[in-house]
Order: sequence, then C-alpha cells, then structure tokens
Amino acid sequence: MQAITRRALMGVAFVAGLGCGIAAAQQATIKIGISISTTGQGAALGIPEKNTLDVVTREIGGAKIEVIQLDDAGDPTNATTNARRLATEDKVDILVGSAVTPATMAVSGVAFEAGVPHFALSPMPFQPGREKWTFVMPQPVPLMAKGLFENMKAKGVKSVGVIGFSDSWGDLWVKEFKASAEPMGLTMAADERYARADTSVTGQVLKLLAARPDAVLVGASGTAAALPVIALRERGYTGPIYQTHGAVTRDFIRIAGKSAEGVIFTSGPVVAAAGQDDASPTKAPGVAYTTAYEAKFGAGTVTQFGAHMYDVFEVLKRVVPVALKSAKPGTPEFRDALRLALESEKDLAASQAVYNWSATNHYGVDDRGRILITVKDGNWSVVK
Repeated sequence: MQAITRRALMGVAFVAGLGCGIAAAQQATIKIGISISTTGQGAALGIPEKNTLDVVTREIGGAKIEVIQLDDAGDPTNATTNARRLATEDKVDILVGSAVTPATMAVSGVAFEAGVPHFALSPMPFQPGREKWTFVMPQPVPLMAKGLFENMKAKGVKSVGVIGFSDSWGDLWVKEFKASAEPMGLTMAADERYARADTSVTGQVLKLLAARPDAVLVGASGTAAALPVIALRERGYTGPIYQTHGAVTRDFIRIAGKSAEGVIFTSGPVVAAAGQDDASPTKAPGVAYTTAYEAKFGAGTVTQFGAHMYDVFEVLKRVVPVALKSAKPGTPEFRDALRLALESEKDLAASQAVYNWSATNHYGVDDRGRILITVKDGNWSVVK
C-alpha cells in the first residue's frame, strides 16, 4: 500500500512539474522598445528615465516584460532609426520615447506607420490624423502654461520676453503664449531663440534686456535651460524668470547656481510627492516611486522625467490585463487591444497625473497633474 501511495505521489509530482514546465514555456512575453536620450543635450532627462527601468515591474498580468533600450542622443534621425529597428526587427508590442520633443515626434511617426502603441515621454504636438497610436505621458503645454501665466498676472506682469529653443519645443511655448497669455492681457516683448547645443546666449539676452520686459519666460529644457538664466542675472536682470517643466532637474540648480534662486517652474506633482494631500490620487504612486528610486540612486535624485517612465509601467498594470483577455503579445491584435484599453480605461492614477485618455484625446490629464515650484536655498519649494 505504501509503495502504491509512493508511486502515486511521484506520478502526481511528475505531472505537476510537467504542467509547471509547460506553463513556464508558454508564459507570454511583452516586448517594450525604448529610445531615449542618455547622451547629448537631453541626457539630463534621459538618464533618470533609463535609471527608472531598474525599479519598475518586469511582470504584468502573468506576462513577462522584456525591455529593449536604445540611446538616440536626442537626435530625431537616431530616434527614427531606433524606432524602426524596434518595431520591425525586434517586433516590440510597445514603443516608449523619447526624452526630448523632436526625437519624440520621430518615434511617434514610426509608431503610426507600424501600428504600435507609443508612450511619449516628452510633450509633443500632434499632426492631424496621425495621433492614433501615441499617448503622451507629460502634461500638455496648455495645462502647464496656464499655471505660469496665472502667476504672472497675479504678480502684475504685463510684458514678457520669451527666449527658447530654436526647435519644436521652443515653438510650442511661443504658440501657447499667443494662444493663452495674450488673451489674458500679457504681451510678448521679444522672441529670441537658441540651439540646444549652444554654449552662449549673450546676443539673445542683450536683445531681451533692450525690450525691457516685466518678466522672462524660458522655453527650453534640460541643462541648456540654465544658460539664459545665468546670462540674465549676470547682466543685472532682477525681474521674475519662468521656466517650463522641461527644465525641472537637479542639474539645472547645480549649473545655474545662485542664479536659479527664485526662478519659478511649472512641474508635475512627483517633485513634491510626500507633501501632497493624502487624498491626492498622485500621492501614493509618487511616494512609491520616490522611495524605490532614491533607495537605489540616492536622496534627492528623483525627477519628473524618470517619473514619466515609471508611470508608463503604472498605466500598463491597468491596461495589459485587459488586452491579454482578447489577444496574445506579439500580434497586431494585441497591440490594437492595448490601444483600445488605453482609450477606454478611466482614472489611471500615476505619480505625475491621473490619465483619462479617449479616442479623441491622447493627453488626457487635468489640473491634478500640475504644481508650481521655485528654487529656495538650492532646493525645490512649492509655490502656494
């Protein structure tokens, strides 16, 4: 009897082990292709995004997550090459990137052509009819700009000198100023531009000062956003200076030094995660990300750019199980199911915003995704 029981148990164990082996072999794998700027002018944004990949989940809904990450150095041509390789050779289910707007637009173009869901990590304008596959993680410029323009009005600012990048990011802010700030009674005293790789903006700043604006808005991102601030302060400008959310990095404070003091930024809430009200839906994911990231990379190292990468995976925790119910990873049907889930699932709470995308709105965020901060004694401080 004991021998039969022992043989029976061994048979059960063998069958169970065989079942586990088959299940493991059949476990679905979702491929995520990422093109970000870990070198070049966008590195201050791209490196935290790359680092964040060390603290995100690698299994969702029972499916393994395989990440393929490439560097595009912030160059649109490189980003296009990377995205095409990821979509056609690696056959990824999801594209993510890039860290800067021009490269992000390049990835978005490939995503549209290939029919692959794309999470943009930088704000970008949509070309009519080509937004189907791209979902933007950062807050849209109109939402973020609103906070800055309202603060200008509250301070009695009437004229604003604008200095920004000579590319799509700078264009976005000039366009938004004309669309939103001018109806509020603000006027653009000057519009100066510089390239991301420039090492001096002396000429542009002198023209700004000659226009005698009440305030200056810098439409730049990363460490290059510090150049105008330093030049303005060196030449005695004491008026308010405003920066976009593209400039919210510790490297900005480090490079700008004393010139950074008092500069006002629009930002996502993760920068002040622990200081949020307990009822805020962005607090729990923001604190979770901050805790995990700083445990690995040190106190004060969290940026909103890395948080956008983290939020991609927070969103995927909600939509992947939905998509898996109707299709298998690695197929056009699964990619389409992901897109449909992104457009239908509601109140996707993450560290930087609460997303409510739809078929006609691929930004899908509201005022819960914005705060104003300033630099005080070399650190971030929330503007009340």
